[in-house]
Amino acid sequence: MTDIPVQDAYAARAAEYTALFGSADKAHGSDQRLMSHWAQSLRGPAIDAGCGPGHWTAFLANHGIEVEGIDLVPLFIEQARRRFAAPRFRVATLRALGVPDGHLAGILAWYSLIHFEPTELPVVLSEFARCISPGGSVLLGFFEGSAGEPFPHAVTTAYYWSVDAMSQHLVTAGFEVQEVHARTESENRPHAAIIAVRTTPQDWHASEV
Repeated sequence: MTDIPVQDAYAARAAEYTALFGSADKAHGSDQRLMSHWAQSLRGPAIDAGCGPGHWTAFLANHGIEVEGIDLVPLFIEQARRRFAAPRFRVATLRALGVPDGHLAGILAWYSLIHFEPTELPVVLSEFARCISPGGSVLLGFFEGSAGEPFPHAVTTAYYWSVDAMSQHLVTAGFEVQEVHARTESENRPHAAIIAVRTTPQDWHASEV
């Protein structure tokens, strides 16, 4: 799948999405605590990859992080710029973040990987690895289930990932999984989050032997 169908699907519902989900205060308390915990570990600039209307970008900025929000959807970026003065926002694809190699201390991808087809996920994680310096980290949020199984997300087709499968993709891309968090509630799909640290090239190759 190209980015265009996802971009168009979210653009058509940008106002509705922002009204429902565009505030960190509306997020589950455990997600807010995890985000705060991760922010405290960062020692440099970060990107909120797939920032939507920018609420988590602003949350990180309020924690003192030099953070930039990027998203495919121009309407989301326009809304984010109007709503939040502190962070920077720009239109970009997760396939090409537009920063130099090793520039970042962290990347947040909070439910922004769920629309990539299974064969595309390694491409995006490789781009994340390119952009993060050794010792930096990613925080991923996703729906937990059978790896690569599609489901009818409210906006457009999305995919479940198991913690094991996502962890293996991260290891292959050059990360070491540090923390796994899961939450199951009867009224919602199972949720999972992973914090993984970018290893040095030496560590990466050694792990493949």
